[in-house]
Amino acid sequence: MSSTNPVLIFLQSVDSTNNYAMAQVHAGLATHGMAWFANHQYAGKGQRGKQWNSEPGENIALSIVLQPNFIEPSNQFQLSAAVALGAFDFFSKYAGDETKIKWPNDIYWRDRKAGGILIENKIIVDGSQLTDDSNQSSTTNSKPPTKNYKWAICGIGININQTSFPDFLPNPVSLKQITGKDWDAFQLAGELHKCVLSRFEQLRTDGFQSIFQEYLLRLYKLNQSQKFKKENRVFEAVIKTITPTGQLVLQHATEEAYDFGEIEWVTIRN
Repeated sequence: MSSTNPVLIFLQSVDSTNNYAMAQVHAGLATHGMAWFANHQYAGKGQRGKQWNSEPGENIALSIVLQPNFIEPSNQFQLSAAVALGAFDFFSKYAGDETKIKWPNDIYWRDRKAGGILIENKIIVDGSQLTDDSNQSSTTNSKPPTKNYKWAICGIGININQTSFPDFLPNPVSLKQITGKDWDAFQLAGELHKCVLSRFEQLRTDGFQSIFQEYLLRLYKLNQSQKFKKENRVFEAVIKTITPTGQLVLQHATEEAYDFGEIEWVTIRN
């Protein structure tokens, strides 16, 4: 399969494109680079167990199956950054240079969220066991297990034609709101698909360094102050950088690095 002519399958209605793609993986029907687009996704997944909300027929709901077996399972951020850059490439083509990547992999335009990414991983342990957990510990007195980053299901949601959003979403934006135009979401999904595969091939052939440097250049609020919440404490800090393993480095009283899920952004409602 060529990245210039990848397989993209249209689904009229499905609970979650990620669920559907994962089922194809388990059934042995998926190949690297295949993707599924849903016209109506009625139980879409977001980060940290949240639901991804999307009106039927108006947006991109896309899942791409990748085989990142050249990446160590402990370096999953490398894939996350490459996929985020692919989504950035696609959206910025139409929305312009105010497009940014919000750590770890949301797509932002100005201070508003245009899209999100959820990557679900399958790791082969000792050649046979298929698991979602890339951080399993070995049993006592046994050698560490051999792990292979076999599959990644990359779910991408992008707001395209939707102009009315639920009140609980604080800062959404769509391509139509930015450009004033209606778009063919399935056609655009094909472009997004190719952008992601292109960045994946860049990661495979050139390594992580160029991806990482571009990711940092596109980072939302880099060297700017932002409010965060950790447990019950809200604090303000300057976003300094991202570590190569994907931690967010903040400067407040001191410089500290945070894992995804350890802190929350405090979002101002637009």
